[in-house]
Amino acid sequence: MPSPRAESRRSDRPAPSGKQRDAFFDNAKYLAIVLVAVGHSWEPLKGDSRVLEAAYSVVYSFHMPAFIIISGFFSRSFDMRPDRLRRLITGVVVPYIVFETAYPLFKRVVDNDPQQDISLLDPWYLTWFLVALFIWRLTTPIWNAVRHPLPLALGIAMLASVTPSIGDDLDLQRVLQFLPYFVLGLCMKPEHFHMVRRRSVRILAVPVFAAALVFGWWAVPRMNTAWFYHRDAAQELGAPWWAGPVMVLAMFGCSLLLTACFFAWVPGRHMWFTALGAGTLYGYLLHGFVVKAGDYRGWFEHDVLHGPLGEIAVSVLAAVLVTALCTRPVRRVFRFVMEPRMDWAFKRDAAELARERERAQKRETREKVSA
Repeated sequence: MPSPRAESRRSDRPAPSGKQRDAFFDNAKYLAIVLVAVGHSWEPLKGDSRVLEAAYSVVYSFHMPAFIIISGFFSRSFDMRPDRLRRLITGVVVPYIVFETAYPLFKRVVDNDPQQDISLLDPWYLTWFLVALFIWRLTTPIWNAVRHPLPLALGIAMLASVTPSIGDDLDLQRVLQFLPYFVLGLCMKPEHFHMVRRRSVRILAVPVFAAALVFGWWAVPRMNTAWFYHRDAAQELGAPWWAGPVMVLAMFGCSLLLTACFFAWVPGRHMWFTALGAGTLYGYLLHGFVVKAGDYRGWFEHDVLHGPLGEIAVSVLAAVLVTALCTRPVRRVFRFVMEPRMDWAFKRDAAELARERERAQKRETREKVSA
């Protein structure tokens, strides 16, 4: 029977939706962003290795779904309250505008391509996720209001997969085809994450991932990896229209299975990298400049990198790079872009002022009592 002290410690554990950070989710975000960076570093190399292509397919089937599910889980309480809208603008819209401008300018200079267009309507490289997050979060009250949000989101994704006329504006194909993962996160509760973290699930995850790698190796010459990007309709991939809905459902099921296995392996205790989970958006948006610089300058063309040892070295360097970009010093340098305060741009909300006065009164009361 646990002691009263142990019970007290257990009750003090922060809830995932509370103000204190939860180690499991920070660990999951950090590990997912490492997989994102490693996957990007594999893109210039995977054409020479069927094994690497298979690993790339497996990683791409769950790393962004895992990230999006967590984003949805922490968006459950989003509403149109002014302070939350301000955070959405400063934490998503402003970084999108900055990086959607910075990446094309970077290509103009580093790749010597002065004709590269700058367009806020056509997300470039990594910035699609910010557009998607903005749209998903704005629609959160709708998903919280409807009776069956996940089947509805899946239906929208299936329809998008057969509608090439959607075009490239705001990368809406990705927004709509990845939507079910965000809605699933909205529907989840903390106990759902605890279910997949049981020892039995961790053990089962080993053969599941092994089978996924074998299937990925088999599918390399038979399947277009562009399906994993969710950025095109079936017709644009040279497939019949009915393949779109089928692939949406099939990949949703496979992605959920592998995402559950990934969550099963994520440690729930504080690790050396736990604090880095708070800076994953920094790592996500900044590591692309190094990857693109390598692509523009031909760094990945060296023969030594196209063998097993070279591929391992590139993977390790990508993991180290994105880890460094998630650290506190980097976040301090780029906070003015990623999390600007911008108090000058917004009117003070009456309800927020009232809450601040109430908090100040409570502090004064506590100080008087302690005195």
